[in-house]
Amino acid sequence: MNKVYEQAVQEFLSACELQKGYSPHTIETYRFALMEFLDYFIAEYGVKPEINAIEPADIRPFLGYLHDKGLSKKSLRVKIAAVKSFFKFAFRQSWIDRNPAAIVSTPKAEKKLPSFLQPGEIESLMDSFDASSPGGARNIAIAELLYSSGLRVSELIHLPMQDLDMHAGTVRVMGKGKKERIVPIGQKAIEALETYLALRSNLTMLETSKPEGKVFLSDRGKVMNPSVVYRIIRRAMNPVTESPQKSPHVLRHTFATHLLDNGADISSVSEMLGHSSLSATQVYTHVSVDRLKQAYQKAHPRA
Repeated sequence: MNKVYEQAVQEFLSACELQKGYSPHTIETYRFALMEFLDYFIAEYGVKPEINAIEPADIRPFLGYLHDKGLSKKSLRVKIAAVKSFFKFAFRQSWIDRNPAAIVSTPKAEKKLPSFLQPGEIESLMDSFDASSPGGARNIAIAELLYSSGLRVSELIHLPMQDLDMHAGTVRVMGKGKKERIVPIGQKAIEALETYLALRSNLTMLETSKPEGKVFLSDRGKVMNPSVVYRIIRRAMNPVTESPQKSPHVLRHTFATHLLDNGADISSVSEMLGHSSLSATQVYTHVSVDRLKQAYQKAHPRA
């Protein structure tokens, strides 16, 4: 069957909507991508494609065509995914004898290096808090613990009092998949926690004396909402860094980056972060290497 390309595309999009339940946005994205493929084919060959005659060699240059238009790798991935889905559908419908897109590879996703703060920015961040009030003392304790121990926000807000061992200088964390780990707490974080805990009962009379209560409480004595923690950290970061990302997770990134920059081995950092494998921690070594390269380029006479 040599189905007309536009008709085949319309039937494919109808199946995406009625059978697969794709959103209108996804369907429109697919439609636009498949019409772009049609435009490319006509520009390349001067005729409309007969779908049963399309070869893998006709599809691969489509990526170059899109790249020349200035599309990002993310956009390229979306476009080629639409083309691959269309030809897979066409093959299953027996419109084509073989799937020409099956062996066409999808561009790898761009690996974005995590944002992190410089040591001087960390100092400025911590100095920006007013620890004289209960809320301010809590906020700096949150920031210090995030940076000191690399906790996730979810781990921090659900941290029970009994899992905080100030004497030993450690915190027991229940991470993803209920995986438990013990992480050291730095001296600055311990001092901030001590200041906060001395004022903690002033936040509210509710739940503060119970040992099973959470370490960090909202102004009403309840478990803190993640959005509140994000707001606290984002506001504090705004005046001290030009980092594009301003969030509690940036402090986790900074924790890992600074440890590796100062000689910590990757397996120890991975364990402290609660990563299931070293591969998840590798991104921080890329950050450190990039910084070394920048320093080399600036300083070496023959760089």
